[in-house]
Amino acid sequence: MRILIIGDVVGSAGRAVLNANLSSLKIRLKTDFVIVNGENAAHGFGITGSICDSFYQAGVDCITTGNHVFDQRDVLSQMERDERILRPLNYVPGTPGKGSGIYKTESGKRILVANVMCRLFMELLDDPFRAMDDLLARYKIGRDVDAIVFDVHGEATSEKQALAHHVDGRASVVVGTHTHVPTADTWVLPGGTAYQTDLGMTGDYNSVIGMKKEGAIARFVTKGERVRLEPADKDGTLCGCFVVIDDKTGRAKRIEPVRVGASLSETIPKP
Repeated sequence: MRILIIGDVVGSAGRAVLNANLSSLKIRLKTDFVIVNGENAAHGFGITGSICDSFYQAGVDCITTGNHVFDQRDVLSQMERDERILRPLNYVPGTPGKGSGIYKTESGKRILVANVMCRLFMELLDDPFRAMDDLLARYKIGRDVDAIVFDVHGEATSEKQALAHHVDGRASVVVGTHTHVPTADTWVLPGGTAYQTDLGMTGDYNSVIGMKKEGAIARFVTKGERVRLEPADKDGTLCGCFVVIDDKTGRAKRIEPVRVGASLSETIPKP
């Protein structure tokens, strides 16, 4: 099974580079399933129903999110009718939407995708370790599904690494999102779980984590009136990873970074 996972799409630059490259990447990598984190897709903050639909038209199979998931209120109506968009699993009970879903590939393989949010330097949500344990107690690779993928949305690299090692061997893939900077630690953990601390963003890298440089710098060097951040909207770069999973065991065989676009060095794995 071949899965393409794409990091946080930021604003119009991110949407444009995703739409321009996803179809060719799917063909080149012979992907079975595509996951995209879309929580910054609507002008840098949240996602709308129309953007979700445009992602599906481009070839996305599942959308994960994070702390900005509810910034655009019309996403609530999208969640009522759309099984393919996820919010963090460890939000308090009663939160709209769902944190995980089981999806089928064209060949009939079952993929469990789950979205979890970390707590260090983030919102104080329910315990992500317990949330992952509870889910993995209900669904096991080989018995209930053929692969399990976690998008771990968080600030602290240590927390993401701890979560990955905690479920190593019980999940096929754990990848991090949120910091908008791609890390160089794509590897398969000893138990067979593919891992990367952060996929990076899909957006304009001539920026400060996707926001126009002038406003972001002003927040650091001036005091007084709070400067409104605006997403950078020039040439984008798509960042993510490509994972190959053993169909017999559900464990990862390899994971490699994917980068295509204007700013970072291009890397496209062999299929």
